[in-house]
Amino acid sequence: MILRANWKAALSLTGTITKWLAIALSLPLIVAIYYGDSIFPFVIAMGVSLFVGSILERLDGDPQMSLRDGFLMLVAAWIIVACIGAIPYLIATAGTSSTLSSPINALFESVSGFTTTGATVIGDLSSDHYSPSILLWRQFTQWLGGMGIIVLALAIVPELSSGGARLLDAEAPGPSIKKLTPKIAETARFLWLVYLGITFLEVFILYGLHLIGFAPNMDFYNALCHGFTTLASGGFSPAVRSIETFSTAVQWVIIPFMVASGTNFALFYHYLKGDKKIFLKDSEFKYYLLFMGILSLLFTILFLNNNWSNSTFEQTPLLTTLRHAIFQTVSVVTTTGYVSFDFTTLSMPAQYLLLFSMFIGGSIGSTSCSIKILRWIVILKSLRKSLFSLIHPDAILPLRFNNNVYDESEIKKIHTFTLLFILIFALSTIFIVLDASRVGLNLSLLEAMGAVAATLGNFGPSFGASGPMGNYLLFPWTSKLYMSLLMIAGRLEIFPLVVLLTRAFWRS
Repeated sequence: MILRANWKAALSLTGTITKWLAIALSLPLIVAIYYGDSIFPFVIAMGVSLFVGSILERLDGDPQMSLRDGFLMLVAAWIIVACIGAIPYLIATAGTSSTLSSPINALFESVSGFTTTGATVIGDLSSDHYSPSILLWRQFTQWLGGMGIIVLALAIVPELSSGGARLLDAEAPGPSIKKLTPKIAETARFLWLVYLGITFLEVFILYGLHLIGFAPNMDFYNALCHGFTTLASGGFSPAVRSIETFSTAVQWVIIPFMVASGTNFALFYHYLKGDKKIFLKDSEFKYYLLFMGILSLLFTILFLNNNWSNSTFEQTPLLTTLRHAIFQTVSVVTTTGYVSFDFTTLSMPAQYLLLFSMFIGGSIGSTSCSIKILRWIVILKSLRKSLFSLIHPDAILPLRFNNNVYDESEIKKIHTFTLLFILIFALSTIFIVLDASRVGLNLSLLEAMGAVAATLGNFGPSFGASGPMGNYLLFPWTSKLYMSLLMIAGRLEIFPLVVLLTRAFWRS
């Protein structure tokens, strides 16, 4: 058998990326020193990162990387980085009753972090169990994974520049960002600078609210943690009850930053380059806002019967209802996973509407996941085109959207992705139900569908016991391992992982 994939070159470059993870671990290490926490979880993880990276780098291979090799490198990098990311959890909780002392649970939490899913197996986030440095690492993994590990690597690792365009195509299938600048490394650096800038703008505003008395418990540590997880559309919070813990002012401030996380970052590039009307001209962005507007209205209607607590800034129950409706809509569409209240207390129609909303997603080129707005619009337009062709079989009707004409191959790819997404969702729901019944766990259909949609779509919180105020600890280890795979598949938009499972990838 002749293996066509250049696996040595792919793993060699994966080793280079793995070594750079040691630098990322220096941030929680500094925080551990500041708070007097143990530094060993991060020092050991650094050592493992450098050792594994050095071993993989020694593999020889053709430096010219094809798209096939990019798929292999991409999947390998995300799996290896997630495994190393679990080490601090295991070391910090060794010999304790913490849920993260289990390798499967630690891996689940790490994968959930890097894939910006926000699903957790932790039941108690109190400082008695988890130190500030460990919780910061948990939030920081989401920030690292938000813009993409490969995009970060392209910005700082010169060896990847030659195959950079192919790597970007592999990590983010769909319309590419490679045309922003002549050099792919320059594009990657610009995207990360924008990402960094908006993150720290949010941190500055959140901490500013604390200083002027509008957010008493939003100290600098919490502001930094939520800055990391908002722009990444991640949703991890050091607070047990997510954003519900913080003031109304904090919730209103976080909403526009969640909107930014679901926006195509290429638009920020064009805006900063002088095109001040780019957001008004971009059709996908307008549909993105339209979808969220419609859903916000529907949720406002469904939330009207809820009894909300009094707010400092809102004088009527309607304004409070509107805040919760907008916050939850933006959170679910952008797959951020923050919650302003426990949505499992809602009526069943509202919960099923939330489930449906998990399949929408933000814009192409954003940090959000799921199917995404552009694909839904192309599917609807292609459906209309097909119906028109039945009446006028000789007519030629090109599919246009956002100043682009989509040929049949692009439309087919979008249909294939969406079909794969829904098929994996359906089959995975069956698996989760059967696996739960194997251990005597009775899951409702909504709980099973919610868990799959929340992990495959990288939203995070589900329904029932794994809802926003709960966790995924109740699932058997086999389901947690499987959902970890779903999270990686969802973050990589399915194709890279599925392609690796085909015989044609390795032989043809």
